[in-house]
Amino acid sequence: MARVVVIGDLMTDSVARAHYALARGSDTPASVLTYGGGSGANVAAWLANEGTETTFVGRRGSDITGRTREMELMGYNVDSRLVMDPEYQTGTCVVMITHRGDRTMLSDRGANARLQPEDLPRDVFGPDGHLHVSGYTLIHESSRRAARTALRMARESGMSISVDGGSHAPLKRAGAEDFLEWTSGARLLFANPDQAEVLTGRDEPEAAAKVLTAWFPAVVMKLGDEGALWAAKGREEIVRVPAEPVEPSPGSIGAGDAFIAGFLPPWLTGKHPKDALARAQHLAARALHQPGARPDLNGG
Repeated sequence: MARVVVIGDLMTDSVARAHYALARGSDTPASVLTYGGGSGANVAAWLANEGTETTFVGRRGSDITGRTREMELMGYNVDSRLVMDPEYQTGTCVVMITHRGDRTMLSDRGANARLQPEDLPRDVFGPDGHLHVSGYTLIHESSRRAARTALRMARESGMSISVDGGSHAPLKRAGAEDFLEWTSGARLLFANPDQAEVLTGRDEPEAAAKVLTAWFPAVVMKLGDEGALWAAKGREEIVRVPAEPVEPSPGSIGAGDAFIAGFLPPWLTGKHPKDALARAQHLAARALHQPGARPDLNGG
């Protein structure tokens, strides 16, 4: 199968899970654990762990945290092409999980925000590869030029391209029309209902997906507990698959990244969208079974 090149963020996730309702202005008992994270890096880790030849392009700090995060990627057999930033620290995301399971994220992108076109390795762009661009890199202004350059290089070299919507709040700030213009030429969009509503104004997933096929030949919508769907330009049929039943681990995050990594290999090898969606749901369920956002190399 084609090599997959992922452009995106590398982060450290500090996951704080409250045992009780938050006591505002006081102390709340919690468990706090640290994992490797970053949407792009997570997708790359899951892809490589499942046997896909994968290159990850990003930026990290010169701190020991950055070195640790890069070594983790190498442990998944990811071809890591990380540029070391001499000033900014490796990105960090604080994930706060309430006692009821609601998640809120506070992100400091750190070195990720300084990704430059000059950081892109030219040798990974070629007609036998696929480029996946994390929405976070594209919708944040400071790294946007690098993401747009990668998209242009991929188009010029004949690579297939997929993008994801990142997160609905920064996507809304970036603007729907601009995002759709920047991603021109991408064959596949991954989005969830909130992101799709930002891009289309439609709050019904199937309707939003059909609207988005005016810009993308194929659209995949991640619907959480309700499964996922696939829509394609010029086709009335909407393909849906249910989510796999799973009891999530209390500290699980990143199931959406695992979903993308599950979908891409069968889709790139010409499998039916239903098969690709089923594989994506299976990998997402695996992610929900474990803490953290990356595959558990210890088999947990």
